[in-house]
Amino acid sequence: MSSENEGGAGQVWDVVVVGAGPGGSSAARAAAEAGRRVLLLEKAELPRYKTCGGGIIGPSRDALPPGFELPLRDRVHAVTFSLNGRLARTRRSKRMLFGLVNRTEFDQRLVEAAVKAGAELRTGATVSRVEQHGPAVPDRRTVAVVLAGGETLLARAVVGADGSASRIGAHVGVRLDQVDLGLEAEIPVPPEVARDWTGRALIDWGPLPGSYGWVFPKGDTLTVGVISARGEGAATKRYLEDFIARLGLAGFEPAISSGHLTRCRTDDSPLSRGRVLVCGDAAGLLEPWTREGISFALRSGRLAGQWAVRIAEAGDAVDARRQALNYTFAIRSGLGVEMGVGRRLLAVFAHRPRLMHAALIGFRPAWAAFAKITRGSTTLAGLVRTHPVARRTLAALDRAPAKDGAKDDARDGTGDRAGASGQETSTDSGSNAGS
Repeated sequence: MSSENEGGAGQVWDVVVVGAGPGGSSAARAAAEAGRRVLLLEKAELPRYKTCGGGIIGPSRDALPPGFELPLRDRVHAVTFSLNGRLARTRRSKRMLFGLVNRTEFDQRLVEAAVKAGAELRTGATVSRVEQHGPAVPDRRTVAVVLAGGETLLARAVVGADGSASRIGAHVGVRLDQVDLGLEAEIPVPPEVARDWTGRALIDWGPLPGSYGWVFPKGDTLTVGVISARGEGAATKRYLEDFIARLGLAGFEPAISSGHLTRCRTDDSPLSRGRVLVCGDAAGLLEPWTREGISFALRSGRLAGQWAVRIAEAGDAVDARRQALNYTFAIRSGLGVEMGVGRRLLAVFAHRPRLMHAALIGFRPAWAAFAKITRGSTTLAGLVRTHPVARRTLAALDRAPAKDGAKDDARDGTGDRAGASGQETSTDSGSNAGS
């Protein structure tokens, strides 16, 4: 799916966006809606597969284009929580908690929305580097985007949305302090197995510090994955294999098995350099505890597109720098605060997973908070900011020493395990938080 007009020599685009995932498509749409000439570059041919659970929570829905029709494969009304296969319990809600999509379909529709807004799409275009000085740059108001084949495109502003291994992020100097490995399998299942999972997701708090697994139902396919800290590759692979076997899914051949790295930025990591901005995974923007990145990409992409327009209009380096700093402030005051709370929760969870599990299955306010966050009526940061009890609880957990996991396991005994089909051992069908 390549554009018919790929731009003539010497043409200067107002905004060039690198990467056509949720962040890039959102940035391109926002800039195009402002009436600017926008070029959206994607190295792959579309549609293309993306390793991702595909959970669409409330903040993601709120950041979508008006009238956008989500290609939902399922609507989750129940979540089974388990602690490394033990102590499984299901919490239910009459209202939908979150939706599930295949990223192939979801990303394609976002690209189509950007094109409809006026952005021009070019696929099969791999960016090797960007230059803001040198012979390829005709003036100080221009950025050169150099493609792998040597072709150079010119722009007044550039948005990097080219994933967690971003070349644009490297140019900006993005710094990372958390890198995790996610492994995932797309498993086709027969109708009788699919029915067991319809409308219900599973979240399993894993055996490695900070790790967890998930099962997301999508019609006749289950998306099954795990994530943990990078450097635990062999143990993460064993966790996925054990997880799949425990659920009784080992006999089904995955249609796709894949892996990816997620990367979180440091608090002081730059989000811009000159006339170049980064957003989404390219900026290391995602929630550190759950590693949820779609809503972060959509929201940061929209902001990046809006501020890229202002940078494109800037008459000199001082004005461009001012607009870039405004973008940085917008990210840090919103998504940055959410990331800060997520880091604190990850630290608590990594040392006390049993406590987190007990809260979600047995403490009604914790489940209510989970439901509100997934539906989008609040965020992690909003919850801590507006609820004194949540703020005091998190502060107390920050100070509390980690418990000995071996002692916890000894007290638990053998525990209960989720059934072979993924069914829960205990169901809290009367828990309808927020309904």
